[in-house]
Amino acid sequence: MDLYTDEFFMKEALKEAQKALAKDEIPIGAIIVSKNQIIARGHNLTETLNDVTAHAEMQAITSAANAIGGKYLTDCALYVTLEPCLMCAGALYWSQISKIVYGASDKKRGFTTTNSTVLHPKTEILKGIMEDECSNILVVFFKKKR
Repeated sequence: MDLYTDEFFMKEALKEAQKALAKDEIPIGAIIVSKNQIIARGHNLTETLNDVTAHAEMQAITSAANAIGGKYLTDCALYVTLEPCLMCAGALYWSQISKIVYGASDKKRGFTTTNSTVLHPKTEILKGIMEDECSNILVVFFKKKR
């Protein structure tokens, strides 16, 4: 049995979402994996940094590039609790990331709503991993806000 499953890594992304939640940020978490090793972690920091670009994926991309000493993430996988937005998808395109795994779909702002090719043609996409858990943390957060 393989210890390093998509669910294993999505649980790590959910830990990052919990960190965002603890800061009263929208609870989205991301990790980047290379050769079954987590090389980067990130969570939403848009309120903390007062920066609309401080999404979990952007934090993780920057951290991963620093970890490997280069801008291309060709042998890496991103695990993120919510479908990336168009901005993050664009950054992921430029990073040439090999694989994107996301939990919950974002029917309003997710990159798949654009009906355009925004990711690198070689990027593999896997969706719906631990979808309920990834969705529930967001639902609970927004219920408390309203």
